[in-house]
Amino acid sequence: MLLNFDRLGWWKYILLTITVLTAAFLLLPIVFIAALSFGSSQWLIFPPPGWTLQWYSELFADPRWLESAWTSFKIAVIVTILSVLLGLVTSFGLVRGSFLFRDALKALFLTPMILPVVVLAVALYAFFLRIGLGGTLVGFVISHLVLALPFSILSISSALEGFDKSIEDAAVLCGASPLEAKIRVTLPAISHGLFSAAVFSFLTSWDEVVVAIFMSSPTLQTLPVKVWATLRQDLTPVVAAASTLLILLTILLMALVAVVRKVLKQ
Repeated sequence: MLLNFDRLGWWKYILLTITVLTAAFLLLPIVFIAALSFGSSQWLIFPPPGWTLQWYSELFADPRWLESAWTSFKIAVIVTILSVLLGLVTSFGLVRGSFLFRDALKALFLTPMILPVVVLAVALYAFFLRIGLGGTLVGFVISHLVLALPFSILSISSALEGFDKSIEDAAVLCGASPLEAKIRVTLPAISHGLFSAAVFSFLTSWDEVVVAIFMSSPTLQTLPVKVWATLRQDLTPVVAAASTLLILLTILLMALVAVVRKVLKQ
């Protein structure tokens, strides 16, 4: 009989201890950042001597921070839409297609997940400078799309592989066109994969900093780049406030993914 957690004896306490320590190691820096964003000191001092909302007020009153946040959101939305659309078409080809070098092509699409981000950033920066897209919105979207597309392909391909194609064929036999069958039968069935692809694509673009540093310009900066630039100039708690909001949005989106996936599976 396979062992379960209750049958591990004293080993389960060791596993619990390791789990708690690992979680604390990963989560405590996030807790410290959140605490610093409410600290009354004008420097990043822990523990804070007092508590205040001053830094959040300064964050929302500064048009430079708001402009960077709007730039990040705008780029992330565009990247999400393009990533899901391109990922959907690509996934249909990779899952249902039968052609030479299909596995090699799939591996090529997933290369940005394996390649070091800084190497990819330098390559994109050099290429975009030559074609005049450096520091532009189009350049930002394309570079972030390169990073987001693999997550979209993985999510949608996984959902598509778990879908019974005979249901789509049955819709065609009942009079629907192949395109209509895909839209009205297949897409609703793989909606959880599409939703996951959208969320991961959005977060990939929203949180990206390495490629964004290379692609930014004095007039076009995303929120992570603004945080990085401010850290190099001044250790103001406004940076902690901006970082806390970035983390909070990421947590909320991941929680939303978990809830929606649970609802869709019911």
